[in-house]
Amino acid sequence: MITSLASTVLLLVSALPCQAGRGEPQPPAPTFDYDVLILDGTVYSGADEQPTITDVGIRGDRVVAIGDLNGNSAARRIDATGMIVCPGFIDLHNHGDKQVFSKRLRQNTCYLTQGCTTIVTGNCGGGALDVKRFFERLDKQGCGVNVAHLIPQGTLREKAMGGSFRRPPTARELDKMRALAEQGMAAGAFGMSTGLIYTPGAYAKIDEIAAIAKVVAQYGGLYASHIRSEGAGLLDAVAEAIEIGQRAGCAVHLSHFKASKPPNWGKVKQSCAMVEKARAAGRSVTCDQYPYRASSTSLAALTIPTWAREGSNKQLIKRIDAADTGARIRKAIAKSLKQRGGADQILIAHFRKNPKWNGMNLQDAAAAAGVDPVDLVVQIQRGGGCSAVAFSMCDEDVEYIMRKPYVATASDGSSKMAGPTRPHPRSYGTFSRKVGHYAIEKKVIPLLQAIRSSSGLPADILGIDDRGYLRTGTYADVIVFDPARIRDRATFVDPHQHSVGVLWVLVNGKVAVANEKPTGSMNGRVVRRPQK
Repeated sequence: MITSLASTVLLLVSALPCQAGRGEPQPPAPTFDYDVLILDGTVYSGADEQPTITDVGIRGDRVVAIGDLNGNSAARRIDATGMIVCPGFIDLHNHGDKQVFSKRLRQNTCYLTQGCTTIVTGNCGGGALDVKRFFERLDKQGCGVNVAHLIPQGTLREKAMGGSFRRPPTARELDKMRALAEQGMAAGAFGMSTGLIYTPGAYAKIDEIAAIAKVVAQYGGLYASHIRSEGAGLLDAVAEAIEIGQRAGCAVHLSHFKASKPPNWGKVKQSCAMVEKARAAGRSVTCDQYPYRASSTSLAALTIPTWAREGSNKQLIKRIDAADTGARIRKAIAKSLKQRGGADQILIAHFRKNPKWNGMNLQDAAAAAGVDPVDLVVQIQRGGGCSAVAFSMCDEDVEYIMRKPYVATASDGSSKMAGPTRPHPRSYGTFSRKVGHYAIEKKVIPLLQAIRSSSGLPADILGIDDRGYLRTGTYADVIVFDPARIRDRATFVDPHQHSVGVLWVLVNGKVAVANEKPTGSMNGRVVRRPQK
């Protein structure tokens, strides 16, 4: 009976169709000339050169051909007739250091839908200090966009000095800072950033910063700075940044360039003249900008002086409660609110203790709470503080800066998703606003300049030539957008709205957005500084 059963099984198995790798040979998989062909688009290269109507061929993670490719085969063909084809945008100033590791946010969908394929983290002196570990984690888990990084000087200072102290470093502490900077540069950081209105970066003087920047310069890195003042001290702050670069021998990059608070509007003409004078003298000085008249940071940084913010928030509250320092702090808050045009010019973006205030200006929230705006600032700080949006710039200054050929586009935002918060809309709309609203709609700058300021120029600032440009041999970070439809939709009232009009986005040759729909692709990579 056992023999009979075995025979039956054998007969049944022999009757089954051949499996792959067994029996008769299977037909070979179809082969194509290209993985992706983008056909008949108006191609902008990212350089300061006029576009051409042509085709783009992609194989693997690279652009391998540009020209008449219509007769070739491809696994995916994209008809770009009437559309713009250009390099993926590079965000030089991003604060997504934590979000790139969040399961919900690391796809960076709000950036992909506006055409951004690479972000630079570690800005304003804050972020991951252990660059090697930061990159290794990203290599392991992946991200929706490419990620480059800067050494955050504020984090570095706090690590070397053991806290946030308002004093100069000892010689030993400065040596440790320089050693930490060297580790970061050796791991592939593109330079160092400072945030000189934030603690502890605000406590660092020019000699200290220049000494660390010299290490950065030895590796060919840049010095990127949220300068010490964007208001009354703007011109002195620009001069300081340029001097740091001159002392250290490195390129200087001025982050989110602006003139803040009404009394300072118009100073951008003088600050730009300072940049241009340095450039004419052979110094490498560049800037970036987000195309909005409102900024965003912590409410404390907007209203409370740096001397009062030394140490922890608990220590700040003690100073507020002390009779002598408390009166000084409240007076400074009142002065800051007045300089910014009033408490109604600051919106509460995210306050965990009372989400009902999110989206309200300080004046209305104070009235609802039955307190003075100064008291509301103190109350919020007791609750751990909040992020805020300040309408502190003017449209004329924004447009004046935008026209400069050395000014790149950058968001100063981070990956977001819908929720009860009311963040600055720049995380959803920076690049589509620059291209759609300012270039195509208002014609403040040519479309060519808007695209270059978002692609080739930031690549030049970083010192890379295989991203930010659409050329044979570059990585296939490519976008296709409809010039009639590309627009930002995010507003200050309703910021959680994705941009429209970006039809296709490829990150390292893989489709991340198809027909305006994110695919969930996690094909971003770590971008390390090229070894010199």
